Amino acid sequence: MEPVQKRKLYEDVLDRLITAISTAEFPPGSQLPSERELMNMIGVGRPSIREAMLSLQQMGLIKISHGERARVINPTPDVIVGQISAAMIMLLATSPRGLEELKEARLWLETGLVRMATRNATAKDLEKLGESLRELQEARGDHQRFVTADMAFHGLIADMSGNSLVAAVTKGMLHWLSRFKRELVSVRGAERLTISEHEKIYKAIVGGDGEAASSIMGEHITRGNRLYWQLAGSNDGTADIPLASGRGVDADAN
Repeated sequence: MEPVQKRKLYEDVLDRLITAISTAEFPPGSQLPSERELMNMIGVGRPSIREAMLSLQQMGLIKISHGERARVINPTPDVIVGQISAAMIMLLATSPRGLEELKEARLWLETGLVRMATRNATAKDLEKLGESLRELQEARGDHQRFVTADMAFHGLIADMSGNSLVAAVTKGMLHWLSRFKRELVSVRGAERLTISEHEKIYKAIVGGDGEAASSIMGEHITRGNRLYWQLAGSNDGTADIPLASGRGVDADAN
């Protein structure tokens, strides 16, 4: 038999508070009792209450503002992903295979999401995606604006999938990857290949062809992943992609 694990007191307090929040004793938007009130209710000291409250904040379940009682917040997928962003960026910067595995996960997720987006797209969705594509086209030559527009285009497709949890994870991954793009990728004003790939994805979605959209998305992300590692290994952070004509074109590593 496994030995009984001794739990810290604050963990019991944390369990009690999570149960109270999940059963709507303290619904989203409501304030938790003060520290002193919680001490009297649960029968523990201030350190245990404070440690449990800090854990709740780190989980994204409450918001603590100076001079106010803690407030319960709605744990949406976006909030939860946002809570782990700083840790994920640190992991990617220090893990030998972290970035490679994240890019593999993105490829798997986005090729599936674009199928769902094509199936679920409304006229308003397509209008927004078209506006996002025009923003990307107009951002050509402005690297910061171009990367932002690129992320927005992919983020819209994730939202169009109709799966809020997977969409939040996908947009989180895009944010994490963008931190490394800005450090390693230099776009020298010829982002036309990326724009062309986005146009093809857009046309496939508008045409209702989810399989084509998925195939193009897969080629787009794979090309970007390959270029990323090519750039990471180069001396000046730039690279040319050979085209069918034999000419090269500079492109970003989305």
